[in-house]
Amino acid sequence: MKPTEQLIAEHEGVKLMLRILDTVCAKPDEINQEHFTRMLEFLKVFVDKCHHGKEEDLLLPAMIEAGVPKEKGVIKFTLLEHVEGRGYIKAMSEAFDKLKNGDRQASAKIVENGRKYIELLIKHIDKENTILFPLADKVLSQAKQAELEEEFEKLEVEKIGVGKHEEFHGLLHHLKEIYLG
Repeated sequence: MKPTEQLIAEHEGVKLMLRILDTVCAKPDEINQEHFTRMLEFLKVFVDKCHHGKEEDLLLPAMIEAGVPKEKGVIKFTLLEHVEGRGYIKAMSEAFDKLKNGDRQASAKIVENGRKYIELLIKHIDKENTILFPLADKVLSQAKQAELEEEFEKLEVEKIGVGKHEEFHGLLHHLKEIYLG
């Protein structure tokens, strides 16, 4: 599987979590603390450390090396959107900490930032799938893609640990049954 195909497959899991998050945001007075803790872990670890790590640490530098400009265009906006997404996750986490400590008003901040994050990531994923990844496939040699595939596997083990990817897929399946029927 090409590196971009792996990233597109990961996007499917991310989009599923976004649908689950949207369902949670629709009922802010019913946030299950255990589920939301795991959802935040998925967003911080799987989406940011693992998925965005593959893009930021490996794919984008390879594209820059192949001549794609860093300071403008798709690479610049990909990186800016990753930073923006981290801000929404941080705000949701901070609001969730307040909610756990009894501040019922904090659920409104979870919803506000959750919805902004969902909107951002849906557009972001579409741009990556239709612009960034086809460009990567065009500019990266087969040899570079094979190298990236190996590096993706190493990064996943180093950043999230052995078996964690599968654990997150199990979490997605579990939460899908609960929140999406």
